[in-house]
Amino acid sequence: MKRPARRDGTPDRNKKPSTGARRGQESRSQHSRTDSPGGKKPSFPKSSSQTPGTRKPSARKTHSKPQPKNPSAGLPRISNARPAPEGAPLRGAALPDTAAYGEEGVRLQKVLAQAGVASRRVCEQMIDKRRVEVNGKIVTTQGMRIDPSTAVVKVDGMRVMITEELVHLALNKPRGWQSTMLDELGRPCVGDLVAERIASGQRLFHVGRLDAETEGLLLLTNDGELAHRLMHPSYKVQKTYLADVEGVVRRSVDRALAAGVTLDDGPVRVDAFSVVDAFDKSTLVKIVLHEGRKHIVRRLLEHVGHPVTRLVRTQIGSVHLGDQRPGTIRALNRQEVGALYKEVGL
Repeated sequence: MKRPARRDGTPDRNKKPSTGARRGQESRSQHSRTDSPGGKKPSFPKSSSQTPGTRKPSARKTHSKPQPKNPSAGLPRISNARPAPEGAPLRGAALPDTAAYGEEGVRLQKVLAQAGVASRRVCEQMIDKRRVEVNGKIVTTQGMRIDPSTAVVKVDGMRVMITEELVHLALNKPRGWQSTMLDELGRPCVGDLVAERIASGQRLFHVGRLDAETEGLLLLTNDGELAHRLMHPSYKVQKTYLADVEGVVRRSVDRALAAGVTLDDGPVRVDAFSVVDAFDKSTLVKIVLHEGRKHIVRRLLEHVGHPVTRLVRTQIGSVHLGDQRPGTIRALNRQEVGALYKEVGL
């Protein structure tokens, strides 16, 4: 028996569909399930026209609970899963200059590694063993930051030079060359050997002088304070010479030089004197002293009756000439530089 339609002409929704209508509805329902993976309902929205007999999806309710304040709001996020910690550098952003150095300086182990002491790991081990000191204080903890331009760093009591601008050179001055950076008479001088360095902007001092006929070790540096202290007799930096002298040197000469000799400009006492080799009419002697007066070695030996025929300076402090050829220049290594600063109290 058919149920009557509503007065407004629309069919009654309580009326069950016919068998054919139910089959069509099931067919459409199966088709919609197979279009989505796993048989789930598709997530894209339905059109406004609804299929008869289907329900409209209900809208999700929004929570009224306030969200926690994000400290990095307004900044690019590294990942959608978790906000970046406050203060962390952003991915892809250029790091500021303070990222490597910071306002408090550079990490101590990095400074030591850049100065050629050892690798960073080994430098950290040195710090753990309390072998490193900064400005006179032993470093006991890792992570210390320093200012390389002002800090005085020492390893095992020896200073480490961490300023790149400082230059320390050893020159084997040839015989006949002047110990000046520029000679007004056009004679060959030390400045000719370092002309390229001077042209590039380096300002070098020669530590002391060697007369034209004396050859051997001459130090060059742009550290004026170091040069001054190495030359000043109060710091007692020893210089070693080998000299060929006339005649056979007797033991009395050794005793006289050790006791002190008075020259025209005052008394002089050598730190050490010895005979290296003796020949028929000449002797090779070794003399050590910390005086820096003009022609001091030649005047000393002539005063005791043995004029010099050849003179070579072989050592200044802990720096040796070695087998360096005349006219050549080499940079001092870290140990040599540190020893020089230690000898003059820098």
